[in-house]
Amino acid sequence: MTLASDVLAQGLSTGGFRQWILENIIPLLLIIVALLLLWLGGGKGDNAGVAKRLIGVLVALAIVGLAVSGAGEGIGKWLAGLFQQG
Repeated sequence: MTLASDVLAQGLSTGGFRQWILENIIPLLLIIVALLLLWLGGGKGDNAGVAKRLIGVLVALAIVGLAVSGAGEGIGKWLAGLFQQG
């Protein structure tokens, strides 16, 4: 006997939620970070502080990009290949 909950559970996945986060939350966070950088450092004339924060944000974005794209595994294999003897 098939229950309605069994049928509903077969169609559930996290693909749609992941796509929604990538399309909506990530760009919103990027806009917020950019506005905060401009507001906190730009108004005070602290250009060096803004540059330091910007580099940190770029490194964080690179890490997020690697995690989202799935390219991290290939890069890890390439780095490991640099240290293999043979």
